[in-house]
Amino acid sequence: MQIARLLALGFAALALQGCLAKAAVSVVTAPVRVVSKGVDLATTSQSEADEKRGREIRKQEERIGELDREYAKAMERCGEGDDEACDRAQTIRAEIKALASSNSVEPKSD
Repeated sequence: MQIARLLALGFAALALQGCLAKAAVSVVTAPVRVVSKGVDLATTSQSEADEKRGREIRKQEERIGELDREYAKAMERCGEGDDEACDRAQTIRAEIKALASSNSVEPKSD
């Protein structure tokens, strides 16, 4: 009976050492993991920045497409003698030029 108790006590001691070591490692590395997670959240990776820039460019191109269609309609009405449509066409054309010139390869600085 004594041998069984000693063996059980020996196995328990070995098992607890592993658990305690694992817990100690977790406690020691926890602050490092928290800080690295914070840094990951605070910084933007190059791929994230590229995706964001791509979305900006697509939105600009969509807006230019919308304006181009409005411009074509306004020019048609302008050709029919509608002076307000002529003014609107000039305004639209200026907006298209402004958007097209801001659509450069370099990202905007924040």
